[in-house]
Amino acid sequence: MNQDTICAIATANGIGAIGIIRISGNDAFKIASKIFDGKNLEKVDSHTVHYGYIVDREMEVGSGKMEEVQTDTINYQSSSTNYEIIDEVMVSVFKAPKTFTSEDSVEISFHGSPHIAKKILEVLTKNGARLAKAGEFTMRAFMNGRIDLSQAESIADLIASENEASRKVALNQLKGGITNEISILRNDLLNFTSLIELELDFGEEDVEFADRTAMNKLLLNLRTKLSALIESFQYGNALKNGVEVAIIGKPNAGKSTLLNALLKEERAIVSEIAGTTRDTIEEVLHIKGNAFRFIDTAGLRETTDEIEKIGVQKAKEKIASAKILLYLYNQNDDTAEEVINFIQEFSRKDLKIILLHNKIDLVGGYFENPIDQKIKEVLFPEYSDTILGISAKDPQSIEILKTELSNYFENLKDQESNVIITNQRHFDALQKSLQSVFQVEEAVSSGIHTELLAYELRNALEHLGEISGEFTNDEVLGNIFSKFCIGK
Repeated sequence: MNQDTICAIATANGIGAIGIIRISGNDAFKIASKIFDGKNLEKVDSHTVHYGYIVDREMEVGSGKMEEVQTDTINYQSSSTNYEIIDEVMVSVFKAPKTFTSEDSVEISFHGSPHIAKKILEVLTKNGARLAKAGEFTMRAFMNGRIDLSQAESIADLIASENEASRKVALNQLKGGITNEISILRNDLLNFTSLIELELDFGEEDVEFADRTAMNKLLLNLRTKLSALIESFQYGNALKNGVEVAIIGKPNAGKSTLLNALLKEERAIVSEIAGTTRDTIEEVLHIKGNAFRFIDTAGLRETTDEIEKIGVQKAKEKIASAKILLYLYNQNDDTAEEVINFIQEFSRKDLKIILLHNKIDLVGGYFENPIDQKIKEVLFPEYSDTILGISAKDPQSIEILKTELSNYFENLKDQESNVIITNQRHFDALQKSLQSVFQVEEAVSSGIHTELLAYELRNALEHLGEISGEFTNDEVLGNIFSKFCIGK
């Protein structure tokens, strides 16, 4: 158990109806009782709420000690002590181990003034508590064994969730979704590792305790499940961080008009002058509950303007990081060769390209023309199967595009998987685990020495254990919990 008693405001910054300050540690009740006029918090039942006042008691110079009398109902001071009421409050008491941190904990609900919060924290620290570090309450829950590391991370994800899907995924992980999945895999692997380790003890007798055929079946099952979890990361990452969508095309292709139409506001400057957009403009839009981060970029062309050159370079950088590319062109300003050359230059396996034949309102509607026929002939089905005829000024065209984007998100889902990976650290650990499984399979098939086989099995176990925190280090823990808000 940690020795320090910590405190922090747990509600958001700013003025509100109420604020909450949390206290956790061995001396939580003792310290809270010193500043609370109401029931004696050291004698009340757990999980109870009490009305009273937070007060600041200062020792008189020369008194030598705090003169205090406590009863079951109220704390009061002798006449030698100054006594300042800070706020009228409700105080909740939670006794270990049935608390978030598994330590004695107190929550003070006060009127939501930042000044009052500051005053309460001051008297708490004056009476023996210290201010908590970022994520320290959750760190204590982890260190005290109430949650594992993946559950701790899911708490941060739950707080940061911006849509229903991300909330459900984070809540599933908080309930132990990924931990349960990994535990099953680790237990099976641990059984075989134990048998291999046993073989090492009888190395001179040339015996095998681990059935290699059964081990191969286990490794195949491990490889299948690890691969499924790894593949779920693309969808999980999109849920958590949104899908990055780059809007690309030549100058005056209608990129800024499209962004404004999607957002339903004049976010980007629209002008007949080519090259108006010099820098990237980014905005988030939720479509059917899923987040898309749209990026309007500078028009792609050769230019001697130094500032525009920088804008073009930034546009290419955004293409490299985007998951969806909206490429705008039209039959009056573009050729099939220009579109084809662009797609062939920037296409990659993990990039969804949607070709938008824009400005169809200027030619009487959309119909398949020689440009689109040539594009389909050269590119499909290798690069994209989507050409949409749109007018960026037409609401119906925008709805068609939104449907296409929403379909992309839905197609990322693995309908058979109950666990979705949203955390980069988990993804990295799973990849290392899968690589270790490949190494074990190779070792078994080649009849490698038992000692080396045991080494590869231990590697796989360790990487799986990194997810739940069974194998980790202080640097990793510090990095994870430093990203939490103060008070959590």
